[in-house]
Amino acid sequence: MTEAVIDLKDVSLTLGTGASSVHVLKGVSLKVTAGEATGIVGPSGSGKSTLLMVLAGLEGVDSGTVRIAGELLNGKSEDQIAAFRGRNVGIVFQSFHLIPNMTALENVAVPLELAGKRDAFAIAERELASVGLADRVTHYPGELSGGEQQRVAIARALAPEPRILIADEPTGNLDQATGRQIADLLFAKAKERGMTLVLVTHDPSLAARCTRQVAMRSGRIEAEPPLAVVSAG
Repeated sequence: MTEAVIDLKDVSLTLGTGASSVHVLKGVSLKVTAGEATGIVGPSGSGKSTLLMVLAGLEGVDSGTVRIAGELLNGKSEDQIAAFRGRNVGIVFQSFHLIPNMTALENVAVPLELAGKRDAFAIAERELASVGLADRVTHYPGELSGGEQQRVAIARALAPEPRILIADEPTGNLDQATGRQIADLLFAKAKERGMTLVLVTHDPSLAARCTRQVAMRSGRIEAEPPLAVVSAG
């Protein structure tokens, strides 16, 4: 039986308090097998990005269980989850999240250094070359195009060799041609390294490239192909 690298059971989450509270996830259950590419689609406010944050351990849950890469995240401290994420999960955001006063090389290497990797800069240089930026390592984010900045972000996500790559609207800030190149890069790297890819997108053509699609609406998983092991309570 294929290993479930992501296993959520009856997960619920409310954000905010009192009158401003929002029930963002409502009894979501989801299994994703190792090496699979899953596209999460749905209207704005359906809970897609919050679900990604739960998968990455960036958001805790009110109820239900979250097991990622074989580890139960429920009950772990923030430090434990941060260490777990550093080993297992790479994240690519729509808005790049690069540090403006660091070069491309430093943006990739510094998180590795903080994680205790002694050859952080050598790894960073190799990863930047692998995404086509060998000649841009000393450039600052402000000196790079949007597509180049997203390539730096992808290199940063790939550098720790995670089992899971999570991407939240990775092409959302890019023009169509550049977005297609970034999508090609993400899918190629996931396949090349045997990673599990989970991405949120509003782009139907990008979602269609995934092994499967998960549709969300109003905090619930609404529908997906019958082979998927998914339910929503």
